[in-house]
Amino acid sequence: MKLIVGLGNPGKEYEKTRHNIGFVMIDALAKHNSVNLSKEKFNGIYGEYLHNNEKIILLKPCKFINLSGEVIKKFVDYFKIDIEDILIICDDLNINVGNIKLKCTGTSGGHNGLKNIEMHLGTKNYKRLKIGISHNNLNDVRDYVLGKFDQKDCKQIESIINQIPLIIKDYLELSFDVLMNKYNKKQK
Repeated sequence: MKLIVGLGNPGKEYEKTRHNIGFVMIDALAKHNSVNLSKEKFNGIYGEYLHNNEKIILLKPCKFINLSGEVIKKFVDYFKIDIEDILIICDDLNINVGNIKLKCTGTSGGHNGLKNIEMHLGTKNYKRLKIGISHNNLNDVRDYVLGKFDQKDCKQIESIINQIPLIIKDYLELSFDVLMNKYNKKQK
């Protein structure tokens, strides 16, 4: 069983913001795999599908992004999911828009949602798919991550949305090292 989590903030006012890119990717995966994200448990909305006879859970925590670790931990405990079978999809300020980076361990990089996940899981050793949102050296990071993508960036994000089903299919079928070698390229 695998748990794929997209990070974001609940509520209409946060839809399509940079910080909600994880939710956008989960929605794209759900659509591609004909998954209805209608089940609710532990302050999360989720759906399930089978891939090569393995259950895949797509989850959108419904707490604010900085509190999402609690929801994830409850899913991990309830469904008895191993840490190595979790993939967190989130935004990253230090990656250019249009780029992604897969990591199997590491620090939160200042991302408060990842800090909260590390606190609740008790480890930094979980897989991440980071979606670049850039930061353009702006001082007010909070306003930036809660802002919406401009038109130019939307085209690059749309490209990632179109790639996400293949990336996740590869995640489910390849070793993580092979996956990182395939998708972690120099930034554009």
